[in-house]
Amino acid sequence: MSTTRNVYLNLQEITEVRHRDVLVKDVASVYCSDQNIQNKCSVVKVKTIRDQHCRRYVESALDVIRKLEAVDPSIQVTNVGKVEYIIDYQPSKPPRHLWQWTKTAFVCLVCFCGAAFAIMTFNNDVSVKDVFGEIYLLITGRESPGFTILELSYSVGLAVGILLFFNHIAKWKLNTDPTPLEVQMRLYEDDISKTLIQNDGRKEQGIDVR
Repeated sequence: MSTTRNVYLNLQEITEVRHRDVLVKDVASVYCSDQNIQNKCSVVKVKTIRDQHCRRYVESALDVIRKLEAVDPSIQVTNVGKVEYIIDYQPSKPPRHLWQWTKTAFVCLVCFCGAAFAIMTFNNDVSVKDVFGEIYLLITGRESPGFTILELSYSVGLAVGILLFFNHIAKWKLNTDPTPLEVQMRLYEDDISKTLIQNDGRKEQGIDVR
């Protein structure tokens, strides 16, 4: 009497690979009480990439289940992960450190100038300078020279507030919570993955929006 072995498959939504032969262990976590079956399922090839350029492929969990059950008819695969998943093929390239540093410097410059412009326009809109002048006059009875403890504390407090809000100073974090930037990046990645999967389904039905 044959014994059915349960294999649990947890497919990740998107996985970046750099080799053309994509195995189950590259895109999913596999568990089985029988270690030999688990090892055998982990090395099953799910896709061979023919294209030499960067590309994302939308695949179905059903294809992976069929290939696993074809390897050993005595197993029963249960998918506890994604129904459709994405293979992000990124062929290996020589490191280009100068180009990476140039892009980083450009992004930092754009963010710095954009943030500075936004802060200056906000201060002008709400007349922060006039407000500080009125406060200084009420407290001291003298006209503000334009640069007082109010402007200094506002500038320092603004910088400290930004650092505390983003919860990230170089490699040091104030707590274990994800930073607002990390949250937004994860949301952006989720939206990209969902759009790729939905677009792939629409193309198959001939209702793609161009």
